Amino acid sequence: MLTRIDLRSAVPTPAELRTTLPRAQVDVDAVLHHVRPIVDAVRERGAAAALEYTERFDGVRPAAVRVPAAELDRALAELDPAVRAALEESIERARRVHADQRRTDTTTRVVPGGTVTEKWVPVARVGLYVPGGLAVYPSSVVMNVVPAQTAGVESLVVCSPAQAEFGGLPHPAIMAAAALLGVTEVWAVGGAHGVALLAYGGTDTDGAALDPVDMVTGPGNIYVTAAKRLLRGLIGIDSEAGPTEIAVLADAGADPAHVATDLISQAEHDPLAASVLVTDSVELADAVDAELAVRVKATKHSERIATALSGPQSGCVLVSSVDDGLRVVDAYAAEHLEIQTADAAAVAARVRNAGAVFVGPWSPVSLGDYCAGSNHVLPTGGCARHSSGLSVQTFLRGIHVVEYTEDALRAVAGHVVALATAEDLPAHGEAVTARFEDRS
Repeated sequence: MLTRIDLRSAVPTPAELRTTLPRAQVDVDAVLHHVRPIVDAVRERGAAAALEYTERFDGVRPAAVRVPAAELDRALAELDPAVRAALEESIERARRVHADQRRTDTTTRVVPGGTVTEKWVPVARVGLYVPGGLAVYPSSVVMNVVPAQTAGVESLVVCSPAQAEFGGLPHPAIMAAAALLGVTEVWAVGGAHGVALLAYGGTDTDGAALDPVDMVTGPGNIYVTAAKRLLRGLIGIDSEAGPTEIAVLADAGADPAHVATDLISQAEHDPLAASVLVTDSVELADAVDAELAVRVKATKHSERIATALSGPQSGCVLVSSVDDGLRVVDAYAAEHLEIQTADAAAVAARVRNAGAVFVGPWSPVSLGDYCAGSNHVLPTGGCARHSSGLSVQTFLRGIHVVEYTEDALRAVAGHVVALATAEDLPAHGEAVTARFEDRS
């Protein structure tokens, strides 16, 4: 089922690997011309335009953008107790991990009388986007809200598409997760128009203000990504998320059933999802293919999974050694990377590029999706080479606070003037020397 790429004779250069390895082809630029008029309409007409697009794309027109508090309470009260218990465990573990990420202010005494303090300040208001397409993602509510709350963000709004099945409200599980986390503001609007409304704000159908946000985080489809690209600058964004992806680096000792089920688990998300096996064992590759042939047919979303696994974004890469496999997975920079090799912890310690690394046979990606305590909003499309996943730091800004005394400034004034003169910016120097002029 998985197309094979044989690199056993020689591993290509990093540049060659970027074009050789499987990757979902998502052209955000190709949909920008569809998304720009939507963004412009919401900028000009606010909630009215957003609700019109909701009716057009989602087949339902909510009575209002903001979900009534009573509906959030009802969703939580009616939530399956087993799901509630699982969400509570997920929240507790995520809070434990994210609490250790919170930075503290630091003050450096550069010279006597001169200090620079790095002050960490949370973003004031954040829109947390939770998709509602092929699957429902209450877990994404947890992954967005917990780090934002831990960072100290004071104003949060969860934005999720209206569902015709639920009378124009977001999916009940999403509303329940928001309520469980203490989020009281949920908007029943999604897609590019939802992102635009978060950025521009507006007035709801009852006359209440829909305040704009300073940042939007959370994954979505290509239209959501295009809207985030268009609005970046007016708002901050976490990333331009593409289809989900998993890479598994495995040797002959890996259990083919573990590998196959993990590849299937990510393919379940989307027909464009990428599942990549990197191995130095042809025997393992053959055994994984045999497992896939049986297991894909037996699982619920078999058609979607088969499409993803047989697509150009998925495949099996054969290498001559685990060392060569590390070079391959570093070049691929997977959103999720599993290490299923001998001495997996030592191999994982050598990984440079991945959104998250899952070590050994008992740390599957599914654990990270829900209950490991880690965050599952991660960089895709090779962006793990330069970007991190969602964390407390996403919602914090470092501000340098500079405080010098007169003597401390006088001591360095000559250097400031020298550099200002070298850059042909004499007024910069004069802004310092003027402070020491005798104006008596």
